[in-house]
Amino acid sequence: PTALPTAVAWLGYGGLLPFAALAGIGWWAPGTPLWGTALLAYGAVILSFVGALHWAFAMMHSAAHAKPVSTVYAWSVVPSLIAWVALLVSPEVGTTLLLCGLLAHYLQDLRLATALALPRWYLPLRLQLTVVASLCLGSVYFLPVAGGVQGISA
Repeated sequence: PTALPTAVAWLGYGGLLPFAALAGIGWWAPGTPLWGTALLAYGAVILSFVGALHWAFAMMHSAAHAKPVSTVYAWSVVPSLIAWVALLVSPEVGTTLLLCGLLAHYLQDLRLATALALPRWYLPLRLQLTVVASLCLGSVYFLPVAGGVQGISA
């Protein structure tokens, strides 16, 4: 299919709401307890989720071609490991890891899109979701807010 399914659009764009809300809180009320930790944790959950997509891609590719796709399986667990480490280090380092993980995962999606015959709507959607999530994560951790970002706990 070439058109983005309605349910996928609602779920995908709806998944950006916590990013936007938490980033908004970070800008509007940077001293609010736990907003930074919640944003970092949500980013880690989402990075793990997109990694799981690659596990599904590998299963489908294996079934269609009657052979295992070990590198795709191996890659599918990397985002979860990055996300886990991102929660164990300082918020700035963790955010950097999440941003790098989101970018690396999108680049892997680009490589796999043709090989796995992903739907035409998948890459444009992933790009949009990745850009917005990355802007929300990066904006509150790396742009100055009224004398510095506050409310971020390690």
